[in-house]
This record gives sequence, C-alpha cells and structure tokens, in this order.
Amino acid sequence: MKHQKKIIILITIVIIFIAYIFINTSSEANRQYLKTVFNHDQIEFIKKYFFPYDTISQQKKIISNLNNQQLLVKNRLIDFELSIKNNLIDLTTNEPQTINLTQNLILKKHSFQTGFTLGVKNIFPGSGYLDFHNENLVVLSAQGILGYKTTDSDELEFKQIKNNIEKFINKKQFIKSNEFSIKDLHIYNNKIFISYTEEIEKNCWNIGVIFSEMNFQNINFKQLFSSSDCIHSENNPDKEFNATGSGGRIVGFDNNHILLSVGEFKSRYLAQDKTSINGKIINININDYKYKVISMGHRNPQGLYFDKQNNFILETEHGPQGGDEINLIELDILNEIDIPNYGWAIASAGEHYRGKTEGNKLKYEKYPLFNSHLDHGFIEPLKSFVPSIGISEITKIRNNFYVLSSLRDRSIYFFNLNEENSIVNFSRVEVFERVRDMVYKNNKLYLFLEDTASIGIIEIP
Repeated sequence: MKHQKKIIILITIVIIFIAYIFINTSSEANRQYLKTVFNHDQIEFIKKYFFPYDTISQQKKIISNLNNQQLLVKNRLIDFELSIKNNLIDLTTNEPQTINLTQNLILKKHSFQTGFTLGVKNIFPGSGYLDFHNENLVVLSAQGILGYKTTDSDELEFKQIKNNIEKFINKKQFIKSNEFSIKDLHIYNNKIFISYTEEIEKNCWNIGVIFSEMNFQNINFKQLFSSSDCIHSENNPDKEFNATGSGGRIVGFDNNHILLSVGEFKSRYLAQDKTSINGKIINININDYKYKVISMGHRNPQGLYFDKQNNFILETEHGPQGGDEINLIELDILNEIDIPNYGWAIASAGEHYRGKTEGNKLKYEKYPLFNSHLDHGFIEPLKSFVPSIGISEITKIRNNFYVLSSLRDRSIYFFNLNEENSIVNFSRVEVFERVRDMVYKNNKLYLFLEDTASIGIIEIP
C-alpha cells in the first residue's frame, strides 16, 4: 500500500513537472492544451510550491522593470522641471478653489500649472517652500525653481528669479533619490537662505546652507554652512539611512545669526554625540560662518520658530513609529546648564518601526526609547503625538497663539501657551493635503500643499 502511494506521488510530480515545462516552454498549441487541463489557480499553485525559485526570478524581473520605468518617469520629471528653471518660464496657477474647513475657516487653493513636478515624498507632483520679502510672496521648488508675486496682485503668475542653485545641488543628486532636495527657504534682513541635502563626498551627506542678498533679477548664492562630517548612505554604523530625516529648517535669530535644525539621517547615535551637528539645533554666524549648538537629542526637526517676545524657540520633530514632538527651548537657561538635551534616541513616546520584535532586540538595547524623558535626565516635550501626525512647520499668529502643520495627518493645529508654557486650547483643522511649509503674514496663513503642488491661503480672524 505504501509502495503504491509512493508511485502515485511520483507520477503526480512528473505530470506536474511536464505540465509546467509545456506551459512555459512548449509550443502555443501545447500550452493552450495543457491550460485546458489545469485551470489558472492550479497553474499558479504549481509555480508557487513546486518551482518557487522560478517564480521569485519572474517577480524580480517584474520589480526590476517597474523600477526602471519609475526611474525613467523620474528622469523625465526632473528634466522637465529643470528646463522650466533654465528657460525662466513663469509659474502659472489655476483659478483658486474654495474649500470650507472646520472652525468657520475657508481655504483658497491655488494649484500650480507649471513647475513643481518632483516632490520630496511624492514622485509627482512637486514640493515647495514659502516666505515673504516685504509684500512679495516667494516660492521655491524642491529642485530650485524660485519665483515671486506681490500679494496685492490678482495675477496668477509667479515671475521666475534667475539663480545658481544648481552649483550646489542638481540632477546628479536628484536622480539618486527625490529625497535629496532643497529643504527650506527663509528670507531675513534682506537676505535669502536655502538649506539642502549636500553630497559632501560620493554618497555621503549632510545639511548645507547657501545664502545671498535678496533681489528679483539674479541671485548668486554662496556657501554659508557646510559640515566637515557626512553620513554615508550605505556604509554607516547602524546600516540605516533616510535623507528625509535631515531636518533643514531655517529661522532668523538676530542681525548676525540664523538658527538651523539638523536631523540625524537615521544614524541615531549622532543625536547624543556632542561633537556632531546631527540631531541638533545650531546657531550660525552669517559673518564669520562659525556655529554653536543650541540644543541636542533631536531626531528629525521639521519645524522651527524663534519667539523673540518670549525668548524661546519652538521646535517640532518627527518621531519614529509614534512620538512626534513639540519642544520648547528656553534661551534664558542656555548659560546655566550644559546643552539642553531632548532625549533622542534614548527617550521617546514612540517605538522603533516593527516594535519590540526579536528582530529589533539589538536596536532597543542600543536605543531603548524610554517613555519618560524626565526620569532619564532629559527635557520633556510640550506634547507628543501617538500615533504620529508627520509634524512639519510651526509659527506664531499673535500673543501666545500658535499653529503647526502636518504631512501625514493633512491638517493644521492651533494652540495657546499659558503662563507656565503649557499647551492649552489645542484644536485640529483638516486641510486634506500634506502641508510641507507654512508662513503667516497680514492675518493670513499661507500653506504649501504638496499633494497638488498648491498654495493654500486661510484668513485667520
């Protein structure tokens, strides 16, 4: 009986093998015949369980073809946007779309028809950054298109400003990944500052800053800040790398200094290394180009605001899986203590991606992510978000009234700070798109909405 079962099994395997060979290599007639004997599900079952390596090989070919197609599309998007930049084509927008929001707020959305083809997160459309120079709204794409329009004009066009950003970051970097890009735009004291992911050595990166006197004809940028250290995208101690974890937010501090947020690119240990700029907020002198560290223990600082009236800095940063934070850096205590430390990657309300699994055991031993910051000698955030909202920019509206934006949650959040600098009256308003950047002027909040490459305007009562 056992002998008969073995024979049946052997015959079945032989039939399956012959069928597979015929289906994949024989003539069209034979393939059609055998496909009448075995239905589609049976054929896929044979391939999956009897010839898995062949199936894997086919899947790899499919993935390779998809990657090649995506690379081709990205290449064309890069070339298209750079051709608009090089030919100084004006940036046109559609007629505004009106969207009713909660809290009796109205969003007017102006979508770009030209430019903004490659995003930091999305392959299409493009990301952008906003700021003001006097009454001119200035916009910058992630690949270096710079344009402006006056806010009192009804025209739907942004005039391009000629510039030399390609001297510092260009197609060579963009093609490696759309995550290698411009990270922020800031205009302060008649100077324009731009941060970007700088390729310091081949495949070795950090944040760089360029600047120039502001004008609307031709801006010739020069280097303000460049790190002497870089993080290799493949050869690094933790064997992890993420260019979107670069930080790069810029704000003015005083006549001679700016503040810059610097992420750790997923090299978590750098955030607690006092000799590294990564995972830090730094103060850069725009005259002698020297810098000093203001705070440390940050992951990926995406928002930065200097509240001169209250003499503190508000900083927002992405957490891991959960744990986005709003942090307050009190400048009055900077001379009283060592560098204020906000805990990453030792303390966080979030978890490492995939959580406390066996595969993450060594990661948790190195970076434990204790829930309490204070219990381990660090400064507690004003607020942690679990789950994460993809926190981005933060700014002040008036008195102690602030607003922050989000990418993942596609919303903005309003809140007050009370006399103890605690958050009160926290409220959410959904805007239905990822908010990459935000600036407030003349009772209006301007958003760069990157799911449609649009400028959104909300009047704040």
